[in-house]
Amino acid sequence: MERSRIAVAGASGLIGSALVRSLRADGHEVVRLVRRAAHGTGEVCWDPEGQYVDTAGLAGCDAVVNLAGAGIGDRRWTAAYKREIRDSRVLGTAALAEAVAALPEPPRVFVSGSAMGFYGDTGDRVVDEDAPPGDGFLPSLCVEWEEAAAPAQEAGVRTVFTRTGLVVARGGGAWGRLFPLFRAGLGGRLGDGRQYWSFIALHDEVAAIRFLMDTEGLTGPFNLTAPHPLTNGEITAAMARVLRRPALFPVPSPVLRAALGEMAGDVLGSQRVVPKRLLESGFTFAFPGIEDAIRAA
Repeated sequence: MERSRIAVAGASGLIGSALVRSLRADGHEVVRLVRRAAHGTGEVCWDPEGQYVDTAGLAGCDAVVNLAGAGIGDRRWTAAYKREIRDSRVLGTAALAEAVAALPEPPRVFVSGSAMGFYGDTGDRVVDEDAPPGDGFLPSLCVEWEEAAAPAQEAGVRTVFTRTGLVVARGGGAWGRLFPLFRAGLGGRLGDGRQYWSFIALHDEVAAIRFLMDTEGLTGPFNLTAPHPLTNGEITAAMARVLRRPALFPVPSPVLRAALGEMAGDVLGSQRVVPKRLLESGFTFAFPGIEDAIRAA
């Protein structure tokens, strides 16, 4: 993409902040959506739950990227927090999609975040973008989340959904919690360790988002996961090898269920998700293997 003006919602999150750094390093102008009064032309005020966007601030943007949403694993899933998770994504996406559709000159592309949670627990079964949604809170959330982008699609804006896996990064997400434990020698598998974890290096996550932004003709869902998912037990062993620490402290399933409540079902669930459409489109992973991804982080 030539030097462009790009709006990013969720710019302070793990993926959003890395994306903003990458775009600015290449000379792009980044407009951050903020939940307060905007300071200067580099910010746009919005209220996701209130479904408000200062549309004028999006004028001239070539792309709008939506990565906003309350953290899935930040708190126990009470009814109130599940509602916050849902509203922050569904209402926020609807607000942005409507704002994009209302622009006299809409952006070329609207990239809207989603998650591999779309597929639910797939066990040992390999799934790609052709698979239907699973059952439960996260699959139903992802379906609503993606459907909320309909106004942008109906306005003729190229719309892409990034169904992201577990991001291997030092600064947040699942690995942001795992790294300190393993460094302290307290790491271990979760449950029986046979559940598949579909991971992606943060570098590849950002590169894939930019690839989808830049490549004309790409629309719809794309799995942002490394090509070869591994089990939690295999990933635990890789962490121990790379960090040169023992992995002697498995967390039994009953303990996880007691500590995490409903969310434990997703920690212990298996998702063997592959990036079929991304690979077919010509994207190349820099860190396809788990040990390389861990070292990069």
